[in-house]
Amino acid sequence: MNRRTLLKNTGLAVLGSTLMPFDMLAKSTEINTNLPENLAPSKRKLGKNLEVSAIGIGVQNMSRTYQTIIPTRTEMHNIIHKAFDNGVTFFDAAEAYGPHEVERILGEGIASFRDKITVATKFGWNIDLETGKRNPGLNSKPEHIKKVVEGMLKRLKTDRIDLLYQHRVDPEVPIEDVVGTLKDLMNEGKLLHYGLSEPGIQTVRRAHKIHPITAIQNEYSLLWRGSEKAIIPLCEELGIGFVSWSPLGVGFLAGALDANTRFAQGDIRGIESRFSPENLPNNLELVKILKTWGEKKNATPGQISLAWLLHQKPFIVPIPGTTQMPHMLENTNSEKVKFTSDEWREFNNEINKIQIVGERLPVAVQQYSDVEAPLKK
Repeated sequence: MNRRTLLKNTGLAVLGSTLMPFDMLAKSTEINTNLPENLAPSKRKLGKNLEVSAIGIGVQNMSRTYQTIIPTRTEMHNIIHKAFDNGVTFFDAAEAYGPHEVERILGEGIASFRDKITVATKFGWNIDLETGKRNPGLNSKPEHIKKVVEGMLKRLKTDRIDLLYQHRVDPEVPIEDVVGTLKDLMNEGKLLHYGLSEPGIQTVRRAHKIHPITAIQNEYSLLWRGSEKAIIPLCEELGIGFVSWSPLGVGFLAGALDANTRFAQGDIRGIESRFSPENLPNNLELVKILKTWGEKKNATPGQISLAWLLHQKPFIVPIPGTTQMPHMLENTNSEKVKFTSDEWREFNNEINKIQIVGERLPVAVQQYSDVEAPLKK
């Protein structure tokens, strides 16, 4: 099936709910209450000069969770406030989340401390500017981008966006036109930094020549380490920050699944082969290691997973998402997990023996990653 046929058949209705880090509900490991509390995460730098907390928070499910539950709006605001109180200064949203509604929730939640944080959001899907209706495919046409940003500013109740990503590379719009439009928005003061999500390598190089990219946002975790092959080395080469979405592997690395887990209709994990009944038992060997080390370190498997990410490169910032206060506090405290040199070597030796089997995403979603923008004529 070609791209055009797939877009026509699937549209954004299915894809929009799968292109984001998911909330980890289902079964959960016991929340760790023994690590130090109310200690702010350290800071990390994305690109040349965007300083953010070492652990951010993805707010993508705050209008509707992965399981289609509608969270209490007030509680979502409370989580946003508490995250800030605990040192989180990096909040990640997108036009596609909701659509539009998550940006409204975030704008309401950060109003009292807007100038003390970094707000990131994303454009690029073909979403009706007024109604939020998901239309098939992508849209990064320059005039559309400008109109999208005006809507974002209103929903986020702000006069500028700190970091704006192209959510997926549009195969019909040269990246030179996209970055040129973003530069115009920077000159107008409506945008401070820009990034790309799941882009092709050459598209990154082309974009970076026009204007330095601040961050690339890709999936990266112990469950899926594909970003190590090319994109993270490229970020290191060019001085670009790396933001990890789905750092807890859609709840898998937090211990939310077991060999008997089966998924309800509509749960995208049910059509991801890495979570199939045949592959789960093998892949859960990784979680066993995380649980063992969690016992050694007085931490949860999720905290071990996030600590591992933080140890990879100083320019990597994970953005775990949740709609549960205890999970947010647990994630924020992950930086307190430390390894000695010997422990670090032993841990990596153990996890490197595990070969994850199965694909990370269905074809309908995966086809939007690693896309190269067309050359400008």
